[in-house]
Amino acid sequence: MNNVLDVKNVTVRFGGVTAVSNASFHVSKGDLLGFIGPNGAGKTTMMRVITGVVTAQEGSVHLEGKDLAGLSINQRIRSGLALAQQIVQPLREMNLLDNVALACGVSKTTNALKSMFLMDRTVERKRALELLGMVGLADSADAMPPTLPLGYLKRLEVARALALEPKLLLLDEPLAGLNQNEAKGLADLIKSLNENGQTILLIEHNLREVMRICPLLYVQDNGRSLAFGPAKEVMANEDVRRAYLGSVE
Repeated sequence: MNNVLDVKNVTVRFGGVTAVSNASFHVSKGDLLGFIGPNGAGKTTMMRVITGVVTAQEGSVHLEGKDLAGLSINQRIRSGLALAQQIVQPLREMNLLDNVALACGVSKTTNALKSMFLMDRTVERKRALELLGMVGLADSADAMPPTLPLGYLKRLEVARALALEPKLLLLDEPLAGLNQNEAKGLADLIKSLNENGQTILLIEHNLREVMRICPLLYVQDNGRSLAFGPAKEVMANEDVRRAYLGSVE
């Protein structure tokens, strides 16, 4: 089996409301999968199930064959997940280099007492600079987050996630709030990361950019799996067109 992520028959209920209903999809090694759907489709809920913020009443989530049930968010991250969030929250009192270096040092923070004696950040800062270069921010390594525009902070969020060396990179609406040129540039970066071997699950509302860079799509509507497969085939699906357009001629 070559799947990095397997989501099978997941159902999530909040009281009497079913947010996700018997939804299934998978992400294979090397995939760039676009996860799309209209507002209220349950995309955020599904992302929270994968990361462990929300517990599903039914179904399962496996990462490289490992059942994630019962694992905390921290344990899931250490198992190989990394999330770049829609609302960026950098450490405002640290420059970009140290924001990323801190994430690069995750292996040193497994034991709080031991980490107190591991003060040398040379290796982490070197790797952080490489990652900032990868996302186009090397020239801003010494800049403080509050001085930078949103487009830069979105790229910083991606760099911090990559610092965890994830088996699966989860991107939660990274293009939200960006203008057309910024969105295109960040989408190009995401495509480049995938071409260099990073497996990515991209949740995004910007259908134009998703269609441009994602070979595969998973569509969810009203919490249900609607379509999954090659992008052109998915977007030709009448159910998908109806979900987005309201009707199909």
